[in-house]
Amino acid sequence: MYIATSNLILPTTITGSLPRPAWFRQNIGRRTFRQAMIDAEFREQYLDNVSCVIRDQERAGLDIVTDGDARFDTNVGGRDWVGYIVDRLSGFSGYETSRGHATWGGSVPGEIMYEVLEARMLPKVTSKVGEGPLEYAQMWRCAQAMTDKPLKFGSISADCVESIISNEFYDDRRELCLDLCEIMHAEFHRLADAGCQIFQVEEPWVHRFDFHAEDSEMSMEFYVDAFNRSVAGLRDKLELWCHTCWGNPAQQRFYESSKSYAPALEYMNELDVDVLTFECASTGGMDLDEIGKRITKPKVAIGVINHRGLQVERPAEVAALIRKALETIPAERLCISTDCGFGREGMSRRHAFYKMVALARGTNIVKKELGLPETYIPASDGAFTLSDED
Repeated sequence: MYIATSNLILPTTITGSLPRPAWFRQNIGRRTFRQAMIDAEFREQYLDNVSCVIRDQERAGLDIVTDGDARFDTNVGGRDWVGYIVDRLSGFSGYETSRGHATWGGSVPGEIMYEVLEARMLPKVTSKVGEGPLEYAQMWRCAQAMTDKPLKFGSISADCVESIISNEFYDDRRELCLDLCEIMHAEFHRLADAGCQIFQVEEPWVHRFDFHAEDSEMSMEFYVDAFNRSVAGLRDKLELWCHTCWGNPAQQRFYESSKSYAPALEYMNELDVDVLTFECASTGGMDLDEIGKRITKPKVAIGVINHRGLQVERPAEVAALIRKALETIPAERLCISTDCGFGREGMSRRHAFYKMVALARGTNIVKKELGLPETYIPASDGAFTLSDED
C-alpha cells in the first residue's frame, strides 16, 4: 500500500545504515533492546544517535528517513546485520565463522574479506528455531517520535539469514528457511501493527541465487515463495520496500566484478512488495534498461550513490543516472536511493552526509527539468553558511 510515496514524484531516501558518532561508545551486545534501554548511559547515547542521524537526513533534504540502523553495534564487517537476529532467536547455540563455508570474495589470508568473514562468528542452528525478543516495534517508536517524515525501518530477510548461518539440526534446508520466514513474519506484523508506515526487507536470496549451480534443495521459485510468505499481508498495513544490492561488508563487495540482475529479474518481479531497490551507481546503471522493461509490478528505487567509495558524487552525476533510468521507468514509478547502507566501518559521518546532500541536489536537477517542485535542502541554503561573504 503506497503511503510514504503515494503523492511524491522521485522521492529520495537512503538504504538504512549510517556511521555511528564517535561518542556512541555503548553497545547493546546480546541484551534485548528494552533491557539495554534500562542502562541510562546506553539510553542517552542511543537516543542522541538516532536524533542526530535523522536530523542529518532532514538537513540533506531526504523525503524518507531511517534510524541509521542504530541498534547495530560497531563490529568487524557489519556482523550485527545478521547477528542481531540470530543472537536473540531460540534454537541457536555455539558459534562458527562464515569463512569456513563461504566463497564470497575468494577470501584468503592477506585479504580484507578473510578478516571480515573470520570475525563473523555466528551461532549455529542446533535445535528447532523459535521466536526471540527482536523488538522492532519499540525501536521504530523511538525513532518515529523524532520526525514528522515517514521513517523507514529495515531488516534482513529470513531467506538471507538461512543462506548465511550454519545448520546442524535441520535435514531439510527448506524447512529451516520456512521456519525462519514464519518467525520474521510475526515480527514484521508486530512492527506494522505498531504504526510503522514504511518497512524494508533486505536482500531476498532470489537475486543472489546461482540457478546455474547444482543445488537440489533450493530454487528460484522456492526463494520467491519463501520471501512472499514472510511478508504476507504486510502491504495491507504499510508501504513495503525490498532492498537488493551486491554486499557491503567493511565497504567491500563480495564479487570480483559487477554482477548483473538480469538472470533474476523475472523472479524479482514476483516479490510481493511495493518498491524494489537496485544497486545502480557502482555499475553505472548497466541493468537499468532491463530493470525498466521487466520490473512491472512494484515501483523501482535506484541507487545513485556508491556506498563503497569515499568520493562524494557530484549532483550532475546523480542527475545523469536518474535521466538514464527515466528512459525506461516513468517518473511516477521511480524512487531515488543509495546503492546500500553506509555502514559503521570505513566511512565518516561527513562523507555520508554530503553523499546524502548530493543525492537530493541531483534529484532536484531532474525535478526542475521535469517541471516538478524542487525539494528544499537546508544544507545547501547559502543563508546558513559560516561565512559572512555574499
